[in-house]
Amino acid sequence: MTPSLTERQKSWLALAALWLGLLALACMRPLAVPDEGRYGEIGRWMLVSGDWLTPRLNGIPFFHKPPYLHWLEAISLATFGVNELALRLVPALHVGLMLVALYLAGRTISTEQTARRAALMLGTSLSFLLGGQYINHDMLVASWIGVAIWCFAFSFMAGAKPQALLARLGFVACALGMLSKGLIGIALPGLVILVWLVWTRQLKKVLYLPWISGLMLFAAIALPWFVMAQQKYPQLFDYMFVNQHFKRYTASSYNNPQPWWFYLAGLVLLLFPWVFFALAQLRRRAVAAVQVEPPVASQWTALCWIWAVAITLFFSLPNSKLIGYVLPAVPPLALLAALGWQRSMAQRRHAAWIFAALCVINVCLALAIVTQVGAVTRNGRSQDVAQALACAAAPSDTIYVTGAYPYDLPFYAQTAKPMVVLEDWPLLRRQAGDGWQRELFEGADFDAVAARQLQPLQVLAAAAGVSGNWLVMRVGGDKSLDLSGWKRFYEGDGWLLYRSANASAAKSPETAQHIGLPGCQNQRQR
Repeated sequence: MTPSLTERQKSWLALAALWLGLLALACMRPLAVPDEGRYGEIGRWMLVSGDWLTPRLNGIPFFHKPPYLHWLEAISLATFGVNELALRLVPALHVGLMLVALYLAGRTISTEQTARRAALMLGTSLSFLLGGQYINHDMLVASWIGVAIWCFAFSFMAGAKPQALLARLGFVACALGMLSKGLIGIALPGLVILVWLVWTRQLKKVLYLPWISGLMLFAAIALPWFVMAQQKYPQLFDYMFVNQHFKRYTASSYNNPQPWWFYLAGLVLLLFPWVFFALAQLRRRAVAAVQVEPPVASQWTALCWIWAVAITLFFSLPNSKLIGYVLPAVPPLALLAALGWQRSMAQRRHAAWIFAALCVINVCLALAIVTQVGAVTRNGRSQDVAQALACAAAPSDTIYVTGAYPYDLPFYAQTAKPMVVLEDWPLLRRQAGDGWQRELFEGADFDAVAARQLQPLQVLAAAAGVSGNWLVMRVGGDKSLDLSGWKRFYEGDGWLLYRSANASAAKSPETAQHIGLPGCQNQRQR
């Protein structure tokens, strides 16, 4: 007779099922542009170029964020091949870490059933099923922020003095958070823990942290890349920390301005419908102000609320807001939601069936979004043009781009050379907003050789007369461009592909015998 599973085994099986479901969803859609096209290609180019120090977009330095994401992407692509799932394994592994950390914390703070329910709430939310497969820095830093907060909190709750090993793990998590997205990897765990220690009157314990060993671990992990990159690019710190951190946080001229309540609505969406059970805990907190609450339970509840509120307020202050920024606030809300469910729903008739139905509805919602996103974004992507180009171009051919930037084209075609981007660059330097043009010309300031990929529009006419040149532009793009000498080769849903007029001229043996770019082989295998 087969022995029945223990409650703990059931929990681990549930976590594994959630993560495998996430991977299944991650296989079902193409790259989203611009973010996934940008960051996916930076990782691929790091692998192709062998330059692990400098993240590059189109061969041009890209220093908006540190390189942790790009390193892991390059490793994953080298291991599993150039495909979307290899890229999405990176955020998926980190959201898996977030899920496990929540479960382990919940199991210690409350009961096995509550911990499993919190994990199921997080694992069936859009923050997990969609945010956990989205290729950018947000899930990585959110996961390490969460690990750092849990480690420091459990360290401080261990007794009169912090538990040293957990505290050191907190320093390690902060280092990886800084490598993921910069200073918020330190600032947000520090903010949450500081406010919580003051609130719970434990601030004096800070004196007993293993500061020397902790900071040594932090420095050994976080600092080497910054030191080496700053030595090679002296303007790096000013650009990354002053421009991309402080100015982006305080200025009002960056993309995606949103009202103050944006993240409140975002959290409802990311943790729907579970967030409402977390909000029910507010009423319990009001009751607890009258009725005596166990001190330890009160301290953990305070941590969760301080964590969620502090991070939401921190990101609500800037004018520019993106939904992924608030992901670090999701784990404590999931635990609060599980506690709220336990008190308000768990004892009701059919509660288990209601919980299961809500989980299924959430998964179906995520599935519907994933299966439709490819069709909805078809006109913005250049995947179809990339596949046509990959099967017709030689590795030595040159691709020219004008009017817009096809973020996903180099990834799908697996080009061996950076594209040449034709624009009025002096004018764009004076007028361009926070978009792809600024990403390229600001990056070009770091590397004069890479800056040659940015050429004036006047190059277009001469390039048309050279065999092996290609031109990519948006459908319905600039009608004033003189395209004489260019032959239309392929029209995609949103992009056009032209070939230089001399393409039929005699070709070198290498060009005559080529079998296309590596992206063509991938397309044939599909």
